[in-house]
Formats: sequence, structure tokens, C-alpha cells
Amino acid sequence: MTDIIRMIDTALCLPAADIQALIQGRSLVVIPRQFIELGEFALYADELSNSYPPPEQYYRSSFLPIAKTAKTGIIQAWAKCKSCHMIDDTEQLEILSQLTVWRSEALRQILSQQEYIFLAYLRVYLLPESIEVSQYCEDQFIPLFPALTVGEDHPILSNEVFDQRYRQILNRQPPLHPELEELQTAISQLAITDSKAKRLDEQIQQFLGWKMPKTTKPLPDWISTINQKGTAETGGKYEKGTAFENIVRQSLVFLGFEVDTDAKGGAGGMDLYCTKPYPMVGECKAGKGLGNMAVKELVELGGTHLGQETFMKSVKLVIGPGNPSRNLLKAAQEWKVSIINPMSLQKLVELEAKYPGSVNLFELKDYLTAGQIDSKVDEYIETVKQDIKLRSQIIEAVKKLGEFGTDKPTVTEIRTQYNSMFATDINSALSEEKVRELLIELSSPLTGYLGRVDETDRFYFLRELEID
Repeated sequence: MTDIIRMIDTALCLPAADIQALIQGRSLVVIPRQFIELGEFALYADELSNSYPPPEQYYRSSFLPIAKTAKTGIIQAWAKCKSCHMIDDTEQLEILSQLTVWRSEALRQILSQQEYIFLAYLRVYLLPESIEVSQYCEDQFIPLFPALTVGEDHPILSNEVFDQRYRQILNRQPPLHPELEELQTAISQLAITDSKAKRLDEQIQQFLGWKMPKTTKPLPDWISTINQKGTAETGGKYEKGTAFENIVRQSLVFLGFEVDTDAKGGAGGMDLYCTKPYPMVGECKAGKGLGNMAVKELVELGGTHLGQETFMKSVKLVIGPGNPSRNLLKAAQEWKVSIINPMSLQKLVELEAKYPGSVNLFELKDYLTAGQIDSKVDEYIETVKQDIKLRSQIIEAVKKLGEFGTDKPTVTEIRTQYNSMFATDINSALSEEKVRELLIELSSPLTGYLGRVDETDRFYFLRELEID
């Protein structure tokens, strides 16, 4: 569905901690000063009103650490008001407390001082970047100039989860899993520094409906057929070979190679030839196995079409199923030919599809050694995945600092946070120089995972790097 862009020129003033509860998915209701009409507005983080109890008495103990660190004077999200009504019955407050972050005693105290409480139900969306606003909230709303341009591409909760939670609070239905909420509270502080606890914390929050599960785009269908076509045993030999050659060429182009369209196999022709980023000549073998003549055919055809000098300078590749024979391995060592299984090629393409730009063909070239190299390809893929994981953890450290109230942290602060969360020993701790290098990379407009304040050493979270 195409995102609808809209302009918002007002912001609702709310306690900063209440906004954090909305952003974290712990609640979807707020207590405004006055009745709110249905509509859209930004959420401005303000101080807790003096007419309310202090934070220690107002918020439940499980939420209090977040409430105490919530930062004021910023706009991180916008919302749609779906409903607003009055509460004047103290009997409802106990369940309402269980469904939100407020203490029931505090709600009773507020209701004892006034005839009723307004309760507004908000559908909340994150902004791509936090905005600092220095303004006194004399009224319930403050004007925004210039107006904000917003979209619905970063909802806190999915449609299904919001509808379920909306009905639950509206009908004052008790929490479905109070024991899990207690467990989440118990491990939330441990999750700050322990990666395993963090994963469990996220899983519990997703189960409770506080956080949307991470979603990844499905891979293109053709990628899953690479190995299948390489090992196909149905159809004629020519039919099998042509289908496999075609998907190998498609795979190499997807990885970033420039493939010579004149090399199309057939009688007396090379199966494939890549001209950039470096010359590479290949032989494709579909079916049960490679046979003993694969290297000999590659040498004869490649040498004939390219000339001996160009052929010898090229990377030489045989792609086919099964385990190569002793004679084939001997020939591969002699002519410096790499032999890989179709599944290894499929793994490389899957990696590039999940993380575009992750396969560096010049780095991959170092792994294309003589002989069977499937284990080498696996080694390269694991190296790339570890690099991606590192970057994901750097992003998570920046995000966590923002949740703690450290807006636009410095390189030093991010390094300290990363090492406390992810470094298992002194050897895995990152230096400030390495962290700065990664932050600059991740804040590039071409990546867009982090933002950078001008050319300073201050960065802020934009979006997550999802990993398996």
C-alpha cells in the first residue's frame, strides 16, 4: 500500500515518559488535559505536570527506570487520535493500570481531585528523525513551524495488534499474560548489557504485542532454483545444460559481474565469460556429477576463444554438483581452477539478496583458490555475516542510548555503550577509531541506518539493520 504523505502543524503536549510508553508499545492511551477531537498531531515530550503525583508514585515500578530517563523538549513521533472519552468510575482504574504504565493509586488520586479523566487512544508512528523543540506548553497543543511532513511507514504496532489492544483497553479486559509481563520487567535491565537477554526481551515484547516482529522481504523465486537446476536429472542433456548456464549467468550478473553475452556455451563455445570487475571464465555442468573432463574442456575452450595469455590471467571456475574425482582435483590444481557446487553459488546470491552490496567481488576473489572451494565460500559468507552483525550491533547501541535519553550521542559514548552490550572480552572490544569508521559508514546517505549531525562526531538512530 502506498504511504500517504501529510502535513502536521500542531503537537500534543504529553509527559515525556508517557510518550516513551507509546513508542515502546507498552500502551496506546494517554491522559490529555482536555477532550481531544479525532485527528492527527505530533507528540511533544513535556515535563510531568505538578498537578500529578511525582514519577515514583505515578508510574508502575517496571516502567520507572524508563520514566526517569525520558527526555523532554523533543518530538519523536506523531499520532492519530482514534477515540477519546471520559472516565469517572474508580472501579475501572485497577484494570486500566494493568494495561498501561500508571499506578492505580495515582489514577485514583487524580480522579479524587477532579470529576473525570479523559482517556485518548492513539495510533502512533515514528518520525525518521527526532526533532528538538524548545517551547513552553501553556495550552494542550503547541503550533509547529514549519509543519512536519509525515507518513505511515513506521507504525509502532501493526493494524491487527493495535485493533486487539484497542478493544482490550476499551472493554477493560485484563492482561492476557501478566506472568510474561513480570518476566519482561525482570530481564529488561539485564538486556541492556547481555545480548541473549536482549533477544529474549524482544521475543517477549513481540509476543505481548508491545513490539512489531521484524520482517524481511522474501527472496526472488529464481534464487531458490539455482541448486535445483544445477542438479537436475530430468529432461535432455542440452535442455539441462542450457537452463543451468542461464541461471548461472543471471546469478553472476546479480552479484555484480559483467557477463559477456557472446559466451553462450553450445558446441565449441565457452559457457560463460565475465569481463568485469576482473576476467573470469567458467564451465557449467548440470546433472549427477562433474565428470573427469570438466577442467580439460574449460582449458581447451577458454584458451581457444580468449588466447593463452588472457586465459591464464583469468579466474577459472567450474560449477557443478557432486564431489570431484581425484583426477579432476589434480587438473584443477595444475591449471588453478576453482570448483564449486551450485548450492555455494546459491548461498552467495542469497547473501547479496538479503543484504544488497554485501558481496565484495574483489574480496571474494581471494577465496577463489584452486580445487574444490565450497568450504572457502562458506568461510567468506560467514565473514560477511559477522561484519553485518557488527554493524547491526553498532546501530543497536546508538538506538539504546537514544532510549536512555542520550540524544545524538558522541563516538565515545557509542563506543562505551557498544562494549558494555556486546564485547565479551578485551579482544572483542572496539577502539574509538573503529567505532567512528563504522558510524560514518552507517550514516552515509547510501546506507541511511544512522544520521549524523553535520560533520560532527554526533550520531542518531534512523532505522534498524535486520539480520537473521
